[in-house]
Amino acid sequence: MKRTIVFTGGGSAGHVTANLALMARLREEEDWEIHYIGSKRGIERRLVDDFQQARYHVVATGKLRRYFALANITDVFKLLVGIVQAALHIFRIKPNVVFSLGGFVAVPVVIGAKWNGVPVVILEPDLNPGLANRISRRFARIMCTTFKGTVGNDRCADGKLVHVGPIVREELKYGSRARGIYACGFDSNKPVLLVMGGSQGADRINRIVRESLPKLLVSFQVVHICGHGKMDSAIRPDRRYMQLEYAHNELPDLLAMADLVVSRAGSGAIHELLLLRKPMLLIPHANGGSRLGQTANAQSFRDAGYAELLNEEGMTSQAFLEAVENAYLKRRSFVDRMKNTDMGDAAGKVIDLIRTAAGVRKGRGL
Repeated sequence: MKRTIVFTGGGSAGHVTANLALMARLREEEDWEIHYIGSKRGIERRLVDDFQQARYHVVATGKLRRYFALANITDVFKLLVGIVQAALHIFRIKPNVVFSLGGFVAVPVVIGAKWNGVPVVILEPDLNPGLANRISRRFARIMCTTFKGTVGNDRCADGKLVHVGPIVREELKYGSRARGIYACGFDSNKPVLLVMGGSQGADRINRIVRESLPKLLVSFQVVHICGHGKMDSAIRPDRRYMQLEYAHNELPDLLAMADLVVSRAGSGAIHELLLLRKPMLLIPHANGGSRLGQTANAQSFRDAGYAELLNEEGMTSQAFLEAVENAYLKRRSFVDRMKNTDMGDAAGKVIDLIRTAAGVRKGRGL
């Protein structure tokens, strides 16, 4: 019998990529009708539209800030409108289960599912759960965790947590260093530095990288993923430096050719780098709701011997250059530690939980 699932999550690429991996796997393995509920203009809409196998539905969304801001007042009303919209969408779709990856767009969807008696499964990507998932967890049947340490967090000790590990995109495994070198026009004998600033908050990293370019290019060839609308046309063309707004189909090849990756510390990104055994320099967000989550993620990877950590506060081009050099010098020890890590099949575990939840739905109507 065909079953129906609603996915939700957004605000950043990290709140969408695991959903895309699960959606692709459900399409391959089973007969599921797939829907996605997200914001009108968020990055989740663009990424899901690229997937082309899910029907997308829009809800209003607002962000609950943990500090005083006038925007909190209007965002509360947006959140309430979003809950009603999500509840109506779910009433019409009649899914067997809802799966949420977090972000504030997911909160009204999770609550709307609860109103309809639809079971909810959540995945928390970070070591320390964000505010959106801490709210959503109250309405969910179960919350899966990426980090084993999350289960031992006292704030989450409510019996709903199951450690599954990281969900990573399978296609990243099939990148080719040779294709990446050829596409970029690089020298195969010179190290490649890949800089991934993230879909949000890349401005500081972009500025530091550009200030550091003359010295970086002495030792490295650089691929710089800047973010939408953030390329710098004033930089002279150089065969050792390539700027991109965003990498999609070419990303597996770019990762395959990278000798060192500079990245934010979102859970999805760093676990994909761990899977690929890529030495990392992690620069967690210094501001916003993701600050504590990314900092904890980066610290855990540094302590495990997978990465070098550079804090964004007070970061200078000199500090950045020194951190890049230190990470590159340690790259072999990072790779050796990564080889001892078993990533497991988190996607399979989550799909089993989704199947279980879908089989015990108790519908009450709206």
